[in-house]
Parts: sequence; structure tokens; C-alpha cells
Amino acid sequence: MGSVAALDEPLKKTLGGTTAKVLADHLGLHTVGDLLHHYPRRYAERGELTRLADLPLDEHVTVVAQVADARVLRFNGGRGQRLEVTLTDGGGRLQLVFFGKGIHKPQKDLVPGRRAMFAGKVSVFNRKLQLAHPEYALLDQESGSEAVDAFAGALMPIYPACQQMASWKLAKAVDAVLPHARDAVDPLPEALRSGRGLVELPDALEKIHRPRTKADIADARARLKWDEAFVLQVALARRRFAETQLPAVPRPSTEGGILDAFDAGLPFTLTEGQRKVSEEIFTDLATDHPMHRLLQGEVGSGKTMVALRAMLTVVDGGGQAAMLAPTEVLAQQHHRSITEMMGELAEGGMLGGAEHGTKVVLLTGSMGAAARRQALLDLVTGEAGIVIGTHALIEDKVHFHDLGLVVVDEQHRFGVEQRDALRGKGHSGGEKRTPHLLVMTATPIPRTVAMTVFGDLETSVLDQLPAGRSPIATHVVPAKDKPHFLARAWERVREEVAAGHQGYVVCPRIGDEEDAPGTAKGRKGGDEDGPSPEDTEEKRPPLAVVDLVRQLTAGPLAGLRVAALHGRMAPEDKDAVMRRFAAGELDVLVATTVIEVGVNVPNATAMVIMDADRFGVSQLHQLRGRVGRGSAPGLCLLVSEMPEASPARARLAAVAATLDGFELSRIDLEQRREGDVLGQAQSGVRSSLRMLAVIEDEEVIAAAREEATAVVTADPALDAYPELRTALAALLDDEREEYLDKG
Repeated sequence: MGSVAALDEPLKKTLGGTTAKVLADHLGLHTVGDLLHHYPRRYAERGELTRLADLPLDEHVTVVAQVADARVLRFNGGRGQRLEVTLTDGGGRLQLVFFGKGIHKPQKDLVPGRRAMFAGKVSVFNRKLQLAHPEYALLDQESGSEAVDAFAGALMPIYPACQQMASWKLAKAVDAVLPHARDAVDPLPEALRSGRGLVELPDALEKIHRPRTKADIADARARLKWDEAFVLQVALARRRFAETQLPAVPRPSTEGGILDAFDAGLPFTLTEGQRKVSEEIFTDLATDHPMHRLLQGEVGSGKTMVALRAMLTVVDGGGQAAMLAPTEVLAQQHHRSITEMMGELAEGGMLGGAEHGTKVVLLTGSMGAAARRQALLDLVTGEAGIVIGTHALIEDKVHFHDLGLVVVDEQHRFGVEQRDALRGKGHSGGEKRTPHLLVMTATPIPRTVAMTVFGDLETSVLDQLPAGRSPIATHVVPAKDKPHFLARAWERVREEVAAGHQGYVVCPRIGDEEDAPGTAKGRKGGDEDGPSPEDTEEKRPPLAVVDLVRQLTAGPLAGLRVAALHGRMAPEDKDAVMRRFAAGELDVLVATTVIEVGVNVPNATAMVIMDADRFGVSQLHQLRGRVGRGSAPGLCLLVSEMPEASPARARLAAVAATLDGFELSRIDLEQRREGDVLGQAQSGVRSSLRMLAVIEDEEVIAAAREEATAVVTADPALDAYPELRTALAALLDDEREEYLDKG
């Protein structure tokens, strides 16, 4: 694959070492091409004031606003001084604060009526939004400053920036490399580009960075979105094509086997959705190339049942099935629930076992040596048809007799390397064969994300809940505005326990870390800029399990049986606590998100999530799915100290308003930057999507998928498209290419 010399040039050649180092260290930009693809997030017009009311907390922002007033205040008995400046845009207000010697220049510059661009990280102090020590560039001095000359009458690009490099400095760096845009190689086939009326790539790059009109921006965006969607979909289409070329052992359904015996013993009827999805899976398993399917379904929609029926089909066909779970707690729970569901069918070869049963074994890192040896032996001889385990399954010592199916639970918890290592263990009759793959997730994924992130997988959706599941009521508890609401929350937990039920309390942190509260680091709460003198209270660290257990047992939950559960406990201690909770010997479990997936205690009806604003929307939805799993209704209380007007509270209100996971996943996606969503799902590799918005651009993604599939079907090696091959190499760097290859 050739590469483009001009765009591959290191930034230090053009910009100098210091600027290049900041861009590399803080924004991940190393080459001219990287910087050209670092697009403005939005544009400000001179004369247009940015909406201050919509600023996102904890994000680095750039605003254009006017100084309403400025005053110097003294504190510490007159020894300390700070400058407070209030900005306005006619609709909202924002406070700036400068301390110590840093107040002299802004005191001269920022007089009422003056307009400027300000950049800094949005925080909250005294329930007001503020920027501490922001950088600024004045826009309306009569002397005709550089900033005004550069931006006079134009659309000012506002770049995603960082503390060390404000947006206007990035704009200068872009100016220096923009001439190189003429050398950009166009990845889109000419027929596709002209057929869809898209501008050429060099023009698009110039228009996105230095638009003269809003039409320029629209043209550039339309073109750059297509590049991203098309190149990514080509990579995925090649991945799907390669998958169809791999050999796999067909595992058709057989009559009179273990699956039929299992179905005959079920005490309930499968839902319509479970039947339909099972049929899709059985059809895939019967083919001679590997199944590659994503099964997504709400918490409690019965995915485990569908996966188990697929595993039994493979066992009927003489193969083995492995289920990979992200945590020991979850692996043990799956093992328990699957052996319970199968009954005597899970005791193949044992006294009292069914004649055509199979053995179901557990394999985790913390097992004793003897149990582990026996499990490994059962796998290599084929005695065990089903194995459930954590990443311990992937170790070199683990060998299978004939691995036919890999089921991965909660896909986003695994690196692709782990999944790939397990699939690499498939062989049949001495030949290497790729096992079939079923990936399960309870995090609902909008269709476009499924097409983008899991574009190499066919998708099945379980959207009905089995009969007997109860509704969950969710409420936001504003602990700071209304402290009595929090007291009432603990009363509600006591009421549920008095009624014979149990509850969870979830915290963002374990506690007892080295930077415990009281150390400087603990007080800062990890804020890079360091807090203002009065800000230490504001930046308290997130609540911790260890501390909260002490407070609750001494206070609002005194007299109840309360225990802690978190990731730093020894595996046997974790399992012991979970068993006691499941057996009803504990009333309240205070835990981290270790309970987020798969924990199933039908008697637990109440959940209190502390510092709920520190969790993502989908994560809150996952956590909430732990209650209301039995016949009694569930209650989920989202406790937050954030002000009512904050975006964090809006997120919590959205979670409280709907139980529809797909709706929430859309909201989650709209509120987070695309890169976060895709980066996390794509095995931690930086997202290549900078312009494409996976929610809004559904039509572009769907059309790009069709075009890409057509191109790859006709020319899998892309021999006729050298520019497209170059773009694949550049956009999907080696790491991501490898990721997609392993997908």
C-alpha cells in the first residue's frame, strides 16, 4: 500500500517541536494529515454570542461572550485576592475566576463591554458554572489585533481543544498545514463521488477549516462523512467476505438429542422472540462457514436461554461450546443458572445423570488446582460439552476436544485479542476450523451503531421481556437541593427490607485507595487544573463503598444486615457474599458496578445509585436491570448533588423517564462524543470517526454499507482502487486494521 508523503509529514517539520509535542501528547495528532482531519467542532460568527446556558460540565469549551462586570475580592484575612468576571450572552451567564498574581493582566483587559473568546474547563462552584483561569483572546480592540484580522466577518472555527492548546492556537496551526490539503488522495471511487454530487477531497478540507459561507460547511461535511462511512464499511465488508471464506464444521439441529430433551422439560413457553432468534442461529450453525452473530436484548429478555439452546445444538452435533464471561461473579452465576436450567442433563456420565446428558464445567482463575485439573481433562477428552469461564479459558494450557461454538457475554468488556485467542482453539479431526461465534450484549445498540461498530456481525434482537417481569419505578433524588429526599430514600430501602425484600446501594468507587480523602490528590478529585481555594469542597471525590458501608450501618440502615462487594475482594470472598445475598442472608449489598451485568437475585427490589451523575446512561440502565427481576415491582433511586440545570441532571431525568434501553442508548450517544462510544466499543482503539455522527447519519451509513458491499463483492482485493487501499491504511491504522481482522 502506497502512502501519501505530504500528509504523512510529521507536524514538527511544519509547526516546530514545542507545538507538535503538545498536539501529539494531548490531542493525539502526529502528522499533517492528522491535523487536517481534526475538524472544527462548530463555528462562531462575529456578532453571534454563544449560548452560555448550554455549556457541558467538565468539558473544555471555547465561548465568545461579552464582559458584564468584573470585581476583585479579598479572602484569607486580606492576604489572598481573586478576580471574578461575569460574562453574558443575553441568555445565560458564566463566571470567570482568576487568582493571585494571575489577576493583573485580565483585570486590565476584561472591562465591562469588552468582547473576547474564552477557553477553559467548565466546573461548578457555589452552584454556578465557572471557568477558572481561562485563556482568552480579545476580539474588539480598536488596535486591530491579530484575532480580529483573522476572524473579521468570517465564520470562526472552534476546534476541540485542550488546556494546553486553545482553539485559536489550533486554528493557527491548521493555517500552516492547510496548503498540503491539495495533495490529499481521494479514497472515493470517481463514479460514486460524482454520482452522489460530492465535492473533491482537497476542496472539502479547505471548506471545513476555512469556510466562507455556511453552504461551504454543508458541502464539506457531506463529503467528509461519506469518506468515513465508506472507508469503514469497506473494511467491514472485507471482514465479512473473509469470514465467508473460512471453513467451519456445520452443526445442524438433530432430533431426539439433548436439545429436544431440554425443551421438553421447560416449565414455561419460550417467547416468540426467543423462538425466532433461535431459528436464525440454528440456520447459521448449519452452514460450513462460521456464524458471526450479535444477539442483543434488554436485561432479562432471556438471552442466556437462547445461547444455551445454541450450545446444546452444537453438543448434539458432537462439538463443544464455550461461554466467555467478563467477571468471575458472572461466570459462576452463569454456571449455576445453566446447570439449574439443565437439571439432570448437566450431569452426563454421572450417577443420576440423563443418558444423553453432558457435563457442564466451570473454569476460572481462582479455582483450586485439583478442580482445575479435572476441568481441563474434561475439556480435552470431550467429556464436558459446555464450559463456562472467564479469560482463564484463553490460556495456552486449555485444549478442547472439538470446540464448535464460542459465546461471548457482554462483548464490550473484552479485548478482541481475548475473543480471538478462544476462537483460535477450534479444530476438528486434526484440521483447524473456526468455531461459530455468538456475541451477546444487554446494552441496547441503535441500528446505526450496530452497522458501524459490529458491522461484521449479523444482528438478532430480543425485544420482548418474558412474562412475570415487574415494572421498575425510577426517581432522581437531588441530595444537595433537597436533603430530606435522601433521608426518605433510606427509609424506602428499610420499607422494602421490612416487606421481606432486599436492596442494592451502588457507588462509583471502592475507597481506601492511596489517594484517599484527606490527601491533596483526594481533595482535588483528580482535577488537573487544581481547585480554587474554596473549591476543595466542590471537588469531593466520588463516594466509596468502604466509607458508605460504615456510614450506613452506623446511621440510616443501622440494624440491617449490610455487606460490601467490590472488585478488589478475593474471588472466594466475593462469591461468598453473593451466595449469602442470593440466599436472603443479607438485606443490603453496597457494591461497585461489579453487579452491573448478570447478577440475578429476584428478591432484590430496591436500588440506590449514589453519585449517579458519574455513570453513563446505558450503565445506569444496566444497573437498574438488577431489580424488579421477580414478581414484586422494582424501585431505582438516582442520587445526585448536581444542580438542576446541569446536563448531568438532564441525563438522569432521561433515565428516570423511560425503561426503553434502545431509546436510552440513542440519548447516550447523542450526549457523548462519537469517538467515546466507538472508541470504547472498538477495543479501546481511537475512533476514526470525526465527522460522522452515528445517530444522525443513519442514511449515509446504510448507503455506504450498500456501496461498500458492492465494491468488495466485485473486487475483494480492491485492485482497481489503489486510492481506497491507501485510505484504508491511513484511516484504519495498523492497530485498527488488526482489530477488524480479528473482530
